[in-house]
Amino acid sequence: MATFLYKLGRLAFRRRHFAVLIWVALLTLAGVGAASAPPAGTTSFSIPGTEAQKAFDLLEQRFPGASADGGTGRIVFKAPEGQKMTDAGNKATVERTVKTLGDGSEVVSVTDPFTTNAVSKDGTVAYTSVKYDAPGMELADSTRDALEAAGEKARATGLTVDVGGDALEAGAEMGATGEIIGLALAAVVLVVTLGSLVAAGLPLLTAIIGVGIGVSTITALANALDLGDTTSTLALMIGLAVGIDYALFIVSRYRAELAEGRGREEAAGRATGTAGSAVVFAGLTVVIALAGLAVVNVPMLTKMGLAAAGTVVVAVLIALTMIPAMLGYAGRKIRPAGAKGKKAKKAKNTSTAEEPSETTADKAADKAAGKAGKPNMGTRWASFVIRRPAAVLLLGVVGLGVVAVPAAQLELGLPDDGSQPTSTTQRRAYDLLSEGFGPGFNGPLMIVVDAKESDDPKAAFGDVADGIKGLKDVVTVTPPTPNKAGDTATITVIPGSKPSSAQTEDLVHAIRGQSADTKADTDAEVLVTGTTAMNIDFSQKLNDALVPYLALVVGLAFLLLIVVFRSILVPLKAALGFLLSVLAALGAVVAVFQWGWLAGLIGVEESGPIMSMMPIFMVGVVFGLAMDYEVFLVTRMREAYVHGESPSQAIVTGFRHSARVVVAAAIIMMAVFGGFIGASDSMIKMIGFGLAIAVFFDAFVVRMAIVPAVLALLGKKAWWLPKWLDRALPNVDVEGEGLRALDDRPKGVDEDRELVGV
Repeated sequence: MATFLYKLGRLAFRRRHFAVLIWVALLTLAGVGAASAPPAGTTSFSIPGTEAQKAFDLLEQRFPGASADGGTGRIVFKAPEGQKMTDAGNKATVERTVKTLGDGSEVVSVTDPFTTNAVSKDGTVAYTSVKYDAPGMELADSTRDALEAAGEKARATGLTVDVGGDALEAGAEMGATGEIIGLALAAVVLVVTLGSLVAAGLPLLTAIIGVGIGVSTITALANALDLGDTTSTLALMIGLAVGIDYALFIVSRYRAELAEGRGREEAAGRATGTAGSAVVFAGLTVVIALAGLAVVNVPMLTKMGLAAAGTVVVAVLIALTMIPAMLGYAGRKIRPAGAKGKKAKKAKNTSTAEEPSETTADKAADKAAGKAGKPNMGTRWASFVIRRPAAVLLLGVVGLGVVAVPAAQLELGLPDDGSQPTSTTQRRAYDLLSEGFGPGFNGPLMIVVDAKESDDPKAAFGDVADGIKGLKDVVTVTPPTPNKAGDTATITVIPGSKPSSAQTEDLVHAIRGQSADTKADTDAEVLVTGTTAMNIDFSQKLNDALVPYLALVVGLAFLLLIVVFRSILVPLKAALGFLLSVLAALGAVVAVFQWGWLAGLIGVEESGPIMSMMPIFMVGVVFGLAMDYEVFLVTRMREAYVHGESPSQAIVTGFRHSARVVVAAAIIMMAVFGGFIGASDSMIKMIGFGLAIAVFFDAFVVRMAIVPAVLALLGKKAWWLPKWLDRALPNVDVEGEGLRALDDRPKGVDEDRELVGV
């Protein structure tokens, strides 16, 4: 592979006009496709195999036109001190609001609180519910604006009015501000790492082009493939992060090759052949992790994972072709690693050639830059770890283990309006409902009774309602509402606890526990659904899928890394280190978002259950990124070991060449993810914090400390591979051993002609 990529890199360097033109054409094509594509329609959210989803499907069939999965909005009114909502003026305001809402688009129904008993016992709080024909996240902006405008108009009369419900949930907006902050910090890190604005600009430029192609393609296919906003959001976040990192690794290796005295075209080929091989396999681990989300069997997650994986593939291809081409355009503006400004200037002044290819002056500057100097920070750190491997390993493992302890108390759930900041109208509406009617009003349960096989459906409906009334934590059970055929009915149950509480979850399980007896007695099937039940089922499904998903992703990546490193223990160490960093990150998330420790520092106003997607999401994303650092760091060690260095010296060599770049890549990744911590949405804040802290633990504790300590303790055993397995495995030559033969090739051999066959 290294030889092929070497030839590809030289070809792209020499034929740079053609290489860049291809990617610009693809970006243009994707952009035109996105601009001309029909707007994305309503994105369905389904959880196949769950009781809540089965109930929704049954409602769609038995109650046609009821929009069972449609969004809901609530306007909550509170009378001024000393007044009641039943006073004439306040009642007139509510009735005008109900009439205004009923005239809106996408509205199925609007309830009048004075005819539906939606007024609190003390008469101070009332609410109206609006039912829409599309899910909350897919409603038109004009519909949300109309809902909020109705609340504003009612508020102007002197009432306390707030708006809530999932109708205010906009599509996932991970935040343009977060992206800008991440890019700005990435630019600073790149300038410091690569030493010039031109060198720093290349990874940013190519990453933006790659993300542009990926996101535009997703937008163009959104309507045809039923892709939601969250799909492009994840692709943007992951594509931007890996696109910058992959380009950084190749540009950094290019500068190192220049420092060895090689000409620029040759250095571009060598960088693509060595660092590019690592990019390919690092990208494969990310693709495996993201595409593996399909095993969860939640269509939304599957589409998100595959779309993000496609963007990663684009990032890899751009790093292998467009980066060498851009290096050709940059010429001597990108200096060798370690080159001083004065030496670079002198080399430039002595050159009369304008073409940015190999020249005597270039080689002179490159060789000057390659002179040995004082050990860099990576060298000094690796030497320190080698001298005290046991102490470093113990400190790293114990430290992460302590941070991981809170993960044992992990409670999963989905955030609701109660987790919003108190400054939002959704949170205030949530609190008003809790004050007037009890916390359970924010998460009613919908019971669906399928009595099609029952001899007496009406009696079955009554038996189910009576049975639920006797359960613990039940406040209200509405009379059964049958459909036109009379074979199916819905019953609304108001719990006594808030939607995300353990008591409400216990109530859902208790109702479901009665279904077997109901089936035996009346031949009627009882199903529990609604937003709260859907969240419970979703959390359970993700929890059940975590271990199989982890086994699949880690297993496939383990096999891949055996091929890359030709070792058993190195991939095993990589996988165990990843698990340790993810557990530590989950522990930190639990401590901050569930327990409330240091929550004020990042603006967490309400602690509660951890978002149910978080563990599996962290495993998928962080595993792929963690293996990036493992591949880039350890392949350089493997390269040095294969070329004759001792195991200890190979560790030092790997750190001397790669530690600075891996640290920079991790800081960039943390900047991209950390930019979302400032978002007001608790889910986005949690994702940003969780991914950023996971990258910190994995890059700086596991890869920078635990990995060299373990390799130092293992010595030559780290690279042991059974002979039979060594013969069976394909030789992918990630360390670039095959490139050594190129040093002895006859002068004048045209590597590009070898590649294209002319």
